[in-house]
Amino acid sequence: MPTRPSASFSATLRVALDDRPGAFADVARAIGDAGGSLGAIDLVRVEQGRKVRDVTVDAASAEHLDSIVASVRAVSGVEVEHVSDRTFLLHLGGKIEMASKTPLKTRDDLSMAYTPGVARVCVAIAEDPSTAWNLTIKNNTVAVVSDGTAVLGLGDIGPEAAMPVMEGKAMLFKEFGGVDAWPICLATKDVDEIVAAVTAIAPGFGGINLEDISAPRCFEVENRLRETLDIPVFHDDQHGTAVVVLAAFLNALRIVGKQAEDVRVVMTGTGAAGIATTDMLLALGVRDIIGCDRHGALYVGRDDMDVVKTAFAERTNPRRFAGTANEALEGADVFLGLSGPGAVSRDAVATMAEGAIVFAMANPTPEVPPEEIEGLAAVIATGRSDYPNQINNVLAFPGIFRGALDVRASTINEEMKLAAAHAIAEVVKPAELGPEYVIPSVFNRDVAPAVASAVAAAAESTGVARRRRAAQPA
Repeated sequence: MPTRPSASFSATLRVALDDRPGAFADVARAIGDAGGSLGAIDLVRVEQGRKVRDVTVDAASAEHLDSIVASVRAVSGVEVEHVSDRTFLLHLGGKIEMASKTPLKTRDDLSMAYTPGVARVCVAIAEDPSTAWNLTIKNNTVAVVSDGTAVLGLGDIGPEAAMPVMEGKAMLFKEFGGVDAWPICLATKDVDEIVAAVTAIAPGFGGINLEDISAPRCFEVENRLRETLDIPVFHDDQHGTAVVVLAAFLNALRIVGKQAEDVRVVMTGTGAAGIATTDMLLALGVRDIIGCDRHGALYVGRDDMDVVKTAFAERTNPRRFAGTANEALEGADVFLGLSGPGAVSRDAVATMAEGAIVFAMANPTPEVPPEEIEGLAAVIATGRSDYPNQINNVLAFPGIFRGALDVRASTINEEMKLAAAHAIAEVVKPAELGPEYVIPSVFNRDVAPAVASAVAAAAESTGVARRRRAAQPA
């Protein structure tokens, strides 16, 4: 499916045009004819007989952007002096930095922030390590840890190539949750070494966010760290996705007037996110879930499954359905796509039950094009920002960690995740709820505080909080 132009593939073209009427109209026409979206237009300078402008264009892919530039170059009387990829420009020098909270302008400042005054603080922490929560950055800092083996849809690209994603994650933590986060990309794929490295750095952090570690190693890494550490360990690819999917699922059920225990769910993609989402759906009361991989449904007795998929099959697919994902959709109430484009067909969606819910979350190309199933499904959601109902983890993890850090939680348990899902769903008020609005916008500033409050309360009620959350300003 061709994707729409977006800022992900945008560039600023510096173009010199003959100073004549209609010159820029020719450039704009060339951009439009090539399928580009014209953005900002700025005059740079006027020269003898020509004008130089900066023109911003959005494309649907890198190749599409190249074709737009070629189209502009072909216009008579136009010279493309330079093309600046706006996404690459944003990443120059990295996207985050460390900043001091206290200025160092005098000898007194230095003597308190560093030697000799800092020694007294060190001794106090040595005598009572718990004071590190008050006297260091630990109380508001999360490590974003990856080995670069499952980055976005790119796969195993290594720790250096994973850094831009982890930096972006740190930006989101700060922007939406007020949490200071730092990317830690490890040059190892060995589970023992990852666990040892994270355990070694843990004293400096109040939480660990695991990111883009491939399955099934991600399960062992998280489980071992949760057993070892007394701070929250959260694999966002699993649990963040599951929380936001559950929030949208709750509201979608309200739209179609169905109950969780009555619906049949078909899921494509039984990796980290699929398994975590399934566990949350089961906890909610969903009884009939069929998980599918590229070979079809997972069921007890299928002889080509690993240990993880076998365990998944044992708690799902009660009727032991053994067909394809398309076949499984006949009469199903809900489709959850956590796989890739083409996982199911339009014709299969047409066989779903009345009031069908379709979450096609593969990004950038959904499992089934939303345009093709309009009128076939009552609620459609994707992982993309240019369609209604974007399922995006940023709705979950900043608020989840904010709440966990506020009460110094020792872990993030199932009750806290469920509380987060319900909090996200409830941000959409009954009067606002509709087929194209079952999940809040990622820029809705009410989300993170609501999630943080719900998570902190759940931590307190389940006994994993080490202090009560301070009253928040109205």
